[in-house]
Formats: sequence, structure tokens, C-alpha cells
Amino acid sequence: MVILREHPDEPIRPNDPALYERLADEWWSPRGSFAMLHWLAAARAELVPPAAREGAVLVDLGCGGGLMAPHLRGKGYHHIGVDRSPTAVRQAADHGVLAVRGDVTAVPLRDGRADVVAAGEILEHVEDLPRAVAESCRLLRPGGLLVLDTLADTALCRALAIGVAERVPGMAPRGVHDPELLVDRAELARECARHGVRLQVRGVRPSLRGLAAWLARRSETVPMVPISSTAVLFQGRGRRAAADTPGRPRAAAQPGRTTRAAAEG
Repeated sequence: MVILREHPDEPIRPNDPALYERLADEWWSPRGSFAMLHWLAAARAELVPPAAREGAVLVDLGCGGGLMAPHLRGKGYHHIGVDRSPTAVRQAADHGVLAVRGDVTAVPLRDGRADVVAAGEILEHVEDLPRAVAESCRLLRPGGLLVLDTLADTALCRALAIGVAERVPGMAPRGVHDPELLVDRAELARECARHGVRLQVRGVRPSLRGLAAWLARRSETVPMVPISSTAVLFQGRGRRAAADTPGRPRAAAQPGRTTRAAAEG
């Protein structure tokens, strides 16, 4: 396996969970190693409508330091976070998240717990995508909403999201992604459909004007804007069917297609 180095004396293997412990003090730095995760957390929260019932629950898979928390305030959810990193879980708790340690392929929560499941920038880090999708859907109540964002398994994504972004300070830590784990969009849609969630997708990217302002230190954040192509970074949104029929997959979304429902509440 290729070993990358962020510091000369600290070897980093791609997708090594130890990286998050090493960079733990940067979770809440708007210009730290996880800066782009702040931008994505805000964009992901925009896909979440206000809670439709009292006591509604949002389960945040791969919650990291709890970056979605500020963007969900006032929407009416009990925010539960799940992450493998002990330091991330502690920081998420400090920001009002009910955070628990756990793996997204074996989430320690009961079936149908969530009105919303958010799986942000986590699916490209798991070795068993079908299992992670199954867990995400298992947690949803009938009619519950799945929102996600992840990186596509394309040559363009490998070039931009790994080859370029991991070399620009603040875009992504060096070695955070393993190109072998990037997400096949058709497979993702099929797996969601197997569990009664018809996923609709759209591409997103940082605003070029916002990125220029951020690089010039005139802004502390960068808006994410929708685009037609899902070949690099994309969002997904879909509801679990109110009454699933086991073993009968529903129609899957076509990769690369932008749908109005992906952006609407």
C-alpha cells in the first residue's frame, strides 16, 4: 500500500482513522484541515426540512466533531451523532450533539429510530458500502429522510478530490481518502433502492467566488453550489417508503441526473 506523509516522521496510510486523532484540534478551525467539511455540513443541513413532529430525531453518521450542529439549531431535532473517533465524539458532545462511539456499518441504535439520517462525507471511507447503506436505511422510520454527500468513483474525482484537493491547505488532509473506496453512484442508488429509498442526486462544488474570497482571507466560509455533474462531489436525498416490500427493489436514480426533488424540502 502507498504510504503518504503529512510530516516527514509521520507516515499516513490512505483512509487511516488515526489521522482524525492526529488532527483532532482542527475540527472547529474554519481554516484548519477540515475547513471544507464545514462548508459541506452547512450544505447538507440545507437539505434537512424542519422537524414535522415533536421529538423528531436526526442521526448524524460519521458526525466528526459535530459540524452540522450549528446549522440544525431551530429545526426541532434531537441530534444524535455516531463516530468511531473518541476525540471527535467528545467535541461533538461539547457542541450539543448526543454523540456515541460506533461504526456506521454497525450502528448501536434501534431500527426506525430516525426521522432523518445524515451520512455526510462518510460513505467514501467505508469498505462495505452495502452494509453502510443498509444501516442508514434501517435507522429510518417509514417516510424518514436520508441525506448524504460523498465522492464519486471516477477518474475526474480521483484527480481533483485527491490529486489536487489533498494538496491545498484546508481543502482536505493529505491521505484522508483511499481512491479504492470512492463511491460508485449506480451501486449506491441500487443499494438504497433495495431498502426502500429512492435516492435522487445532484452534484455540488464550492462557489468559485466564495473560494477566492476564502483563499484571500476575506471570508471564513465558502458556499456550496449545485451543478449538473455528479462526477466528483455529489449530494443524495431520498425518503424511505412508508410500506416496504422486502425483496422488491424500487427504481434507482440515474447517476449524473440532477433532480428538482434533491433540492426541495
